[in-house]
Amino acid sequence: MKATKRPIQAIATWVRRQPPKIKAFLAVVSGMAALVFLRFVVHDHDNLFVAAEAVHAIGISVLIYKLMKERTCAGLSLKSQELTAIFLAVRLYCSFVMEYDIHTLLDSATLVTTLWVIYMIRFKLRSSYMDDKDNFPIYYVVIPCAVLSFVIHPTTVHNIINRIAWAFCVYLEAVSVLPQLRVMQNTKIVEPFTAHYVFALGVARFLSCAHWVLQVLDTRGRLLTALGYGLWPSMVLLSEIVQTFILADFCYYYVKSLVGGQLVLRLPSGVV
Repeated sequence: MKATKRPIQAIATWVRRQPPKIKAFLAVVSGMAALVFLRFVVHDHDNLFVAAEAVHAIGISVLIYKLMKERTCAGLSLKSQELTAIFLAVRLYCSFVMEYDIHTLLDSATLVTTLWVIYMIRFKLRSSYMDDKDNFPIYYVVIPCAVLSFVIHPTTVHNIINRIAWAFCVYLEAVSVLPQLRVMQNTKIVEPFTAHYVFALGVARFLSCAHWVLQVLDTRGRLLTALGYGLWPSMVLLSEIVQTFILADFCYYYVKSLVGGQLVLRLPSGVV
C-alpha cells in the first residue's frame, strides 16, 4: 500500500511540477505574505535589520564550525568571503564617520569572523580549496559597483567620498554572494554546513529587505525622501530586492531538501 505523503511534501511536489512562471508568481505571493506577517508581528521594524545582522553572524559561525570540525573548506568560495570583507570594511568606515550605532558593533564582529574564514581558506586549509570551481572573476562585480557608486550615490550633507563609499558597499553587498553560487553551480552538490551558511545569508537578506520595504510603507514614502533625491533611494530598495531574489531559488531547494530529510543538497541544472 502506497504511503500517504505528508502535507508539506505534497505541496513541495506540486510546486516542483509547476512551470517557471507559476513558480515565480508563487514566490512573489509568498514573499508578500511574509512581509504582511512581519509587519503585524514585529512592531519595531528596526529590529528586522538587527535580526538580519544576527542571522548573518550565525551563518559565519556555521562556517567557523565547519572549518574547525571538518578541517576542510571544500565547497566554499574564497572570493565571496573577500567581497564580504570588502563591503563590511567599507560599511564600517561609513558607520564610524556618518552614523555610529549598534549596527557598527555587529558589522565589526562579522568582519572579524569573515577575515578569520579568509585566513583559514588561504593558509591553513588551502589544500582543500576548490580553486578550479571558484572561477567567478570578482572584477565583474567590483568594477561595475564602483562605477555605479560614482554615478548614483546619496545626496546627503556628508562628504562626497563618504557618500560614494556608502553607495559602493550597498551595491557590492547585493552581489557578493555570486561567486559562492558559481561554486555550487559548478559542483551541483552542496554539503550541509555550506548549505546552512548560504541559507542563513538568504534569510538575512530577506529580513534586511523586509526592513526597508516596511519602513518605506510605514513612513508613506518619506524614508525615501530622507535618503535624498534622484535615483539613489530607488537604488537602495532595488539592491535589497536583488540580493533577496538572487538567493531565493537556492533557499527553495534548501527547504525542499530539508523537508525530504536529505543531508546533502543536490541542485538540479539551471539553479543558481
